[in-house]
Amino acid sequence: MVMNSDSRTQRVLLQNIAQKAMLERGLLPEFPAGVLAELDRIQASKTADSEPLHDLRKLLWASIDNDDSRDLDQLTVAEMMPEGKVKIRVAVADVDSLVKKGSAIDDHASHNTTSVYTAAQIFPMLPEKLSTDLTSLNFNQDRQAIIIEMVINSDGSIQESNVYQAVVRNHAKLAYTSVAAWLDGNSAMPEAIATVNGLAENLQMQDKIAQGMKNFRHTKGALTLETIQAKPIFDGDQVSTLEIEEKNRAKELIEEFMVAANSVTALYLSSKNFPSIRRVVRTPKRWERIVEIAAEHGVKLPANPDSKALEDFLTKQKTADTIRFPDLSLAVIKLLGAGEYVAEFPHATATGHFGLAVKDYSHSTAPNRRYADLITQRLLKAAMNRKPVPYSKDELEHLAAHCTQQEDAANKVERQVAKSAAALLLQSRIGEQFESIVTGASSKGTWVRLLDVPVEGKLVHGFEGLDVGDSIRVQLLATDVEHGFIDFSKVVKSQ
Repeated sequence: MVMNSDSRTQRVLLQNIAQKAMLERGLLPEFPAGVLAELDRIQASKTADSEPLHDLRKLLWASIDNDDSRDLDQLTVAEMMPEGKVKIRVAVADVDSLVKKGSAIDDHASHNTTSVYTAAQIFPMLPEKLSTDLTSLNFNQDRQAIIIEMVINSDGSIQESNVYQAVVRNHAKLAYTSVAAWLDGNSAMPEAIATVNGLAENLQMQDKIAQGMKNFRHTKGALTLETIQAKPIFDGDQVSTLEIEEKNRAKELIEEFMVAANSVTALYLSSKNFPSIRRVVRTPKRWERIVEIAAEHGVKLPANPDSKALEDFLTKQKTADTIRFPDLSLAVIKLLGAGEYVAEFPHATATGHFGLAVKDYSHSTAPNRRYADLITQRLLKAAMNRKPVPYSKDELEHLAAHCTQQEDAANKVERQVAKSAAALLLQSRIGEQFESIVTGASSKGTWVRLLDVPVEGKLVHGFEGLDVGDSIRVQLLATDVEHGFIDFSKVVKSQ
């Protein structure tokens, strides 16, 4: 499919593809009239729902997110404690203070359950008046928040924790890329940090404790995984390239604090005999294939799933072959299986999260973007204010299953639009050959990802006998921009 029309730019084309994909997957791309009417009546929340809030506005709170993020869900700050311990506070936007259970806005959010981020258009779970303004922890604005407080030992373990409500103020809106470059000593301090007295030292303390927390989790079996995430970049309204999004120290800082905060919220609800919605990754169903891949690298893994043994293997492979490690990571991720939401009730045994090596794990730190987090927030507020559980057992079980289903739908929409953008870039390269790795193999088909160009497509010829993790050479056969199809054929080596 060749795009020569002046009347439809590539950006508009991708927006149309995204909106169609949303509808086909059962997601709503627009806010209905009832939501917009309700939105007009909402004003900024001035007081807490019940008990008086702590005033923590003077603490050195800062947000670190993507360069273009406008829906700020969390702030972080550190405080040095005796004996080398550090108190980490995570402030999570109190979305429930303005989005009430059963409201029109809540009903829409509970349908989609997540914001959908496509190459050409974002479909927010909540209207932008809320998610990027009134319920966003914006720079220099007083906001209500849920505080997740953790005292971290010098070895990176959590010694004690608490959850409570407070008023906070964001003193610096920061971006991952510039903060990471500064922390690594590769760039000057961002101006937003330099203008706030004491913030630089606080962020360096956060970075140090986050690295300790990361090391502690990995000694317990958390998996070292690095995949290649490609983001389409526009030059005007045309797709110009695919930019690889890489991990960095600033992203790791936030990731570690969010993993810890999500574990604390699950344990807090359990301690109050409250139910919760947990995020779980069950024991891998295709462990035997992971064992085979390790054996191909000369490493013997146990016959039964063992996250610590797998982590040791991954760590060694990352050191031995940094360039190809993302390909190995991708194969392992596919074989681990997808995460899901489950309703957890008091006195039950938690399934846990295999990849994070965390037994008690919720989603609580992004209530502007994920409905499961908003549910968790309502449970937390009810628990801390000694109110009844706001959801019945049947409601929680239905919502957990629905969140899993809609998250899968959203992921498919994002992948389809990303593939459409990739198809636009590759449509002039039909017939070329590429090195690739098999990323999926089932009765539904076999998929490969190119090593030099971060693009995934379907292997339509020569897929017999292949499995996840195999390396093969492929030839590009065809692209279909409208459907996001990129088709390859296995190149047979001449004898």
